[in-house]
Amino acid sequence: MISNVLLINQKGEVVISRIYREGASQKTIDTFRNQVIASKEAGRLPVKVLDHTAFMFIKHGNMYAVAVSSGNAQAALAFQFLHELIKVLKSYFGDFTEESVRNNFILIYELLDEVLDYGYPQNTSDDVLKMYITQEGNRKAMQDRAGGASSGVTIQATGAISWRKEGIKYRKNELFIDVVENCNLLMSSKGTILRNDVSGCIMVKCYLSGQPECKFGLNDKLLLDNEAKAKKSNLRRPGSGIDIDDVSFHQCVKLGKFDMDRTISFVPPDGEFQLMSYRITENVNLPFRVLPVVKELGRTRLEINIKVKSMFTFKLFATNVVIKIPCPKNTAIANVSAASGKCKYEPEHGGIIWKLRRFPGDTEYFMSGEVEMMQSVSEKVWSRPPITMDFQVPMFAASGLHVRFLKVFEKSNYQTIKWVRYITKAGQYQHRI
Repeated sequence: MISNVLLINQKGEVVISRIYREGASQKTIDTFRNQVIASKEAGRLPVKVLDHTAFMFIKHGNMYAVAVSSGNAQAALAFQFLHELIKVLKSYFGDFTEESVRNNFILIYELLDEVLDYGYPQNTSDDVLKMYITQEGNRKAMQDRAGGASSGVTIQATGAISWRKEGIKYRKNELFIDVVENCNLLMSSKGTILRNDVSGCIMVKCYLSGQPECKFGLNDKLLLDNEAKAKKSNLRRPGSGIDIDDVSFHQCVKLGKFDMDRTISFVPPDGEFQLMSYRITENVNLPFRVLPVVKELGRTRLEINIKVKSMFTFKLFATNVVIKIPCPKNTAIANVSAASGKCKYEPEHGGIIWKLRRFPGDTEYFMSGEVEMMQSVSEKVWSRPPITMDFQVPMFAASGLHVRFLKVFEKSNYQTIKWVRYITKAGQYQHRI
């Protein structure tokens, strides 16, 4: 597996080196530093093989994290480990920079001894590591507070639920679910949809006592079909389910349960975490429709008329809507006006910026203007970059996803307050002109 872990700065200097087994020679490591890091080749490929030795690396800020292997290592596992290692280091001292690495090298070596054992990844949960690897200023306080809980640390680090410790208590048991979706759109100048998908995630804030088990259900098409077969009934409205293309879960989710009946069952970590991420490409509800008309009047004038319509229900509204209409680089003056919001030509952004703090649903707004351009010596045609949008629509899910049920089971049978929120944001929302 992994024979060496290296932390290298952007100059190619090795700041941290931890050897787990015999593998790469110092000469091979120097060759890697000179050929990849120092020569700025690191941005091309994340894997470099030199002298039958594989160097797998990622860049974060001004530092490189490198996993070295002289055998046939699993590249995906190595990259996952490097990302988790950076996450652990950032949780300890805030940021992963050369200065923070040099200031905490003793702590880093201690962590490297725990996260890898003879080159095989072990526990990379920062919550578990912080129970018995603490910074010097907090070490005594942690020991006093833990008392004789060292056996509990061992059970948690090696047990089936390493992400949640025992003895958590809250006076008020609450569970918050946030469905956050990024809507991506690329529309042609003729109004044809070239790309339309949603990439979303479900964030959870857990303030529950004890060891609760949560059961979570979505309007997944396969789940609804299974329920219809179980009830031998077809009362469900056609099209009420959604097709999820790709999905990725937190380690707390019981994958066997999901594969069997499509329900999401998990014992949640304490605090905030990402339960799952997903992607949906079919039957996406567009939050906005942009209807642009841009006419070139000769070589020095441009006429712009933009209509933006919100496609969601009038009961909802969008906030912080920003529409950027690009202009040619040789623009001299732009006289623009809008029926609502603030509209202004901003040369530093290369176009007209139209801002609306609040955009109600089922509403149309108009903007018009004339652009005067300076005479140009070159005959280069304006490339017409696309119109881009940025927005947030609370309580709206562009994919149609919604939470059907959320149940919490705990042996003390306490009352749980559950909250569910939805929000759709703009990903790459573009309309060609």
